[in-house]
Amino acid sequence: MTIGAAERASELVAAVRDDPAQRLRLAAAFYEERGIRSYRRAEVAFMKWQIRCGVLRADGGSPWWRAVNASLLRDAAEADLLFHGDPGSPSNRSVGFWLAFLREPAPERWYRAHNSSIVGGYLRHRDLVAGEGPLERFFMDVALLRVLYAHCLLVRPKLALGKLAVLGRLLGDPRRRGADLFLSLKDVLPDVYPLEKIGIDEVLADENYLSRIVDYGVIVPRIPQLCAHAADDLGEPGLAGLCRDGFPVYAWPYEERQVWRTDKSPFAIGLAHALTRSQ
Repeated sequence: MTIGAAERASELVAAVRDDPAQRLRLAAAFYEERGIRSYRRAEVAFMKWQIRCGVLRADGGSPWWRAVNASLLRDAAEADLLFHGDPGSPSNRSVGFWLAFLREPAPERWYRAHNSSIVGGYLRHRDLVAGEGPLERFFMDVALLRVLYAHCLLVRPKLALGKLAVLGRLLGDPRRRGADLFLSLKDVLPDVYPLEKIGIDEVLADENYLSRIVDYGVIVPRIPQLCAHAADDLGEPGLAGLCRDGFPVYAWPYEERQVWRTDKSPFAIGLAHALTRSQ
């Protein structure tokens, strides 16, 4: 019996499920051929953070992070197998996006594939959120907003940057260092898991200055538009329900929405908001 690409991809991911280093190798191997190595920088950097803080550990790691990461790995692996001639058709929309990227690499296609896999993982594994601590849930929403915004920089620069839209392609291209500000998250997410002994106020107070300006002055004011754009572009209507009254509610409770407002750095945040206000 011939094994199809979807089944073989699942086997590949299952084989590395409990070994974070092997997960990273599988992710990096996807980009080794076809002249697309430069696209892997953000994904690999983020996985290194996941390994560093321990969320991908089989023992003591995060079931949610492990599941979402496995979704990304499986989608890309299936597309890679299909591209190289394995039998079958894409088993979901995300695999189709990855296959389109492999056939004709471009930054827009990479974002569509990557973010489709991430969003798909978020939506499929929302039941695992309840097992995470409150701060882990906060950073789930932060990470989602960052990847949606980075995608928007490239494909909807006026929505993302307003008067500064001309900078969208430079800052959003996943092959360039500018995108690290939004995709690597190394200055946003703590390097420890779990975060039970750290309070949300302490975390917010320690946030990197530039990250605070970007988050509160640029990203937060356009949360509904980011979710609506991504829902349409990725064909994921469920995304529209992950914000309420302008606040993200995938994992962080609406009742504690005050964390998405700050009185720190008011001048810089106000200036960033004014300069990037959508017309």
